[in-house]
Amino acid sequence: MFGRRELSVLVLRDADDIAQALREALEGAGEAERPGLEAAVEMAERAAAVPDRELRARWVREQRASVGYTGPDDESVHAVKALRQAQPGLSLLSAVQLTRDAAAK
Repeated sequence: MFGRRELSVLVLRDADDIAQALREALEGAGEAERPGLEAAVEMAERAAAVPDRELRARWVREQRASVGYTGPDDESVHAVKALRQAQPGLSLLSAVQLTRDAAAK
């Protein structure tokens, strides 16, 4: 194998499927269940509408926080280093790009 193995960040979404299942449950729901299911459908639809870029930015922030990074959400060397500390398999190029994307959010 040539080069460095790299961690890929893939955004997985189940919110669309969850929203659909909740809508189906709502169709056959009794009056007592409707308000709660309607609220759940709204929450699932809001979650499904969040852009992938925002989800990746959230992941970057969570990863940096997991190693104690409390600095600004910018493109600094410290922010990139914290991300690579949290995810050692991440290449420098990927860490810089993910950090840049998170800062731009």
